[in-house]
Amino acid sequence: MRLSEGRPGARILAFGGYQPAKVVTNDDLAATVETNDEWIRSRVGIASRRIADEESVEDMAVAAGGKALAASGLSPGDVDLVIVATCTPEAPIPNVSATVARRLGIMAPGAYDLNAACAGFCYALAAAADSVRAGSAAHVLVIGAEKLSQWVDWSDRSTCIIFADGAGAAVVGPAGAGDGDAEQEAPGIGPVVWGSAGDLADKIYIPDRDSFIIQEGQAVFRWATTALHPVALEACRRAGVDPAELAAFVPHQANLRIIEAIARKLGAPQAIVATDIVTAGNTSSASIPLALSRMIERGELPSGAPALLMGFGAGICYAAQVITVP
Repeated sequence: MRLSEGRPGARILAFGGYQPAKVVTNDDLAATVETNDEWIRSRVGIASRRIADEESVEDMAVAAGGKALAASGLSPGDVDLVIVATCTPEAPIPNVSATVARRLGIMAPGAYDLNAACAGFCYALAAAADSVRAGSAAHVLVIGAEKLSQWVDWSDRSTCIIFADGAGAAVVGPAGAGDGDAEQEAPGIGPVVWGSAGDLADKIYIPDRDSFIIQEGQAVFRWATTALHPVALEACRRAGVDPAELAAFVPHQANLRIIEAIARKLGAPQAIVATDIVTAGNTSSASIPLALSRMIERGELPSGAPALLMGFGAGICYAAQVITVP
């Protein structure tokens, strides 16, 4: 049997992000539920979040994917696989990825959706990198897109203060192209460290199609702040990157207290820690690429610098990998 000719590695060519225009502040929420700005900031670190009024998951995925594709310098015809990480599609079929590809002018690519909840982008990025390395795809558009607002009970202050909407995307292509460019020759997506804890599935879940998100915040906090830093360190070890060499740590934007607790244990005091949650809220699979796209736009991350990504959430699923900033 003949096998596809693969590449020695994969790298990220560009990022893109999209946020809805509507901003909902803590004071806005305080007008409808029993809460206040200080209470929300002290517990989850959020000051405001973006909510999609008109946009669908597909609309936001198209916007973020289009920005990433434009920034990559590729044409739609160069992309042969589209992966959309989402846990909030408006309907289970058709999948979001195929319709996003059509709207972006990407003709007849492989296309599938992936649901690993808040770890979805890291899972999809690993799948994209493996597809390039195996020769199954040359260029992959990876998108995390969520409309969590449609699954939130806006009278429940334990969840309505947290979740938000948005999308982030990355274009993945081959490393080791053999053209002599050292930056393009070196792999730019490290080995993934992933796993799950199905015994904790009832800590974040939606019971059925007529229900809303239910979360046991304290249980999730305890698990995240004790179980995840070894995963982050193992991702660095497998990539051959010392934490002290990291330029950035970009975890899922779940809760500012969780982010800060993991960062303290990482041993990377020089790394910029993404805190996009303050103004973006928790956007599940969109949070990591959205935060990265905004950090790059602000000029905070130099091209070629190593960054550690780590997603975690419902399932419970988690994944981490080191990337090279495009």
